[in-house]
Amino acid sequence: MKYSGEKLQLRAIETVASLMVTAAKTAPKGCGRDSMESLIIDGADKDALAAKMREIGEETRQPFYLRDAENIDLSACVVLFGAQETYRGLPYCNYCGAGDCFGANKSGTHCAFAVGDLGIAMGSAVSVAGAHHIDNRIMFSAGKAALALGLFSEKVFLGYGIPLSVSEKSPYFDRPATTPASSTPTPGCNAK
Repeated sequence: MKYSGEKLQLRAIETVASLMVTAAKTAPKGCGRDSMESLIIDGADKDALAAKMREIGEETRQPFYLRDAENIDLSACVVLFGAQETYRGLPYCNYCGAGDCFGANKSGTHCAFAVGDLGIAMGSAVSVAGAHHIDNRIMFSAGKAALALGLFSEKVFLGYGIPLSVSEKSPYFDRPATTPASSTPTPGCNAK
């Protein structure tokens, strides 16, 4: 039996996406509590994510959403990570600025540990992708669209997406700061 390079590359991406979720799960968590959700989407769900990113970009007049949606179109799948609202019950913490977990819960302030844990977990995940030579990029825009689509449970308050691709040149870097149809500079990291 023969396997084409494209078929083998797709299998590699699927395997690495699963390994990324595993790496995120085993990453260190504050107080040893896992408050993270992870999903892998492709096909129609990936297309819906890109469409939602375009919708957000048009509604907010933020062209980086449109540029990032094009990146999602070029991706085989997207790994999504979200932080659930949880409180650790730590006395005298105040990392969230609400005094303690009781104050945070009462005021609706998000737990700083949940946010930090998500960042550490995503760092572990992208290191797996990088070690296997799978092109990737952490995208705030994909996370916002995933939240808007309700892909995460209701407990998730913060999400990010990591699209994956195998190609001659990574679609996620050396990309224009604006979408091809726009001359408005993209705010944020790529703004000059």
